[in-house]
Amino acid sequence: MVQFFQVYKTYPGSIEALADVTFKIEKGEFIFVTGPSGAGKTTLLKLIIRAEKPDRGEILVNGRNVVRLKNSHIHLLRREVGFVFQDFKLLNHKTVYDNISLVLEALGYKMKEIPKRVRQALRIVGLEERVVKQSPLKLSGGEQQRLAIARALVNAPSILLADEPTGNLDPGLKVEILDLLEKVNYLGTTVVVATHDTNLVAKYKKRALPLYRGRLVA
Repeated sequence: MVQFFQVYKTYPGSIEALADVTFKIEKGEFIFVTGPSGAGKTTLLKLIIRAEKPDRGEILVNGRNVVRLKNSHIHLLRREVGFVFQDFKLLNHKTVYDNISLVLEALGYKMKEIPKRVRQALRIVGLEERVVKQSPLKLSGGEQQRLAIARALVNAPSILLADEPTGNLDPGLKVEILDLLEKVNYLGTTVVVATHDTNLVAKYKKRALPLYRGRLVA
């Protein structure tokens, strides 16, 4: 599903984000990528969707070598991978419905297919249809995160990446969101969660890829 082979990534100023990283994630797994701030977690996720390109090494996603992928084909990769950002990146001047439907429009779905897919995504994350005409600003923090997850799931990706999805939430909501991601995984999606929260990692007892200063330490 996802494989890294001796991957290196350095940013300007000789900042080593990842060094000699090798691992494999199987189809249907739920994986935590752990480590303190600056460990390389976000960089690792960005490399999977080719938002960044490694300096050395190879990366396979669903059998596709994303390092050698032509720029014109990156959109095909991103159809297979959903991404949940730490700061949600919701369009607050749009409705809840529009935040989800715009993804499908950008991917070229037929207009008649879109309402059904939006409703399905909302049901999966537990948001009621009453919110579809609201601005994201009228939702609670937990509901905004659920909306961000619905948007990432609406085109039924085989892989869901979540970058610190509970970072801005209180303890009760953190468990709600992780339970939701576990449900998504149970439905067949491979889930990769980057987090520095060791308590959550201990609670859910999933396989972890621990990073420290850009290196896998276990």
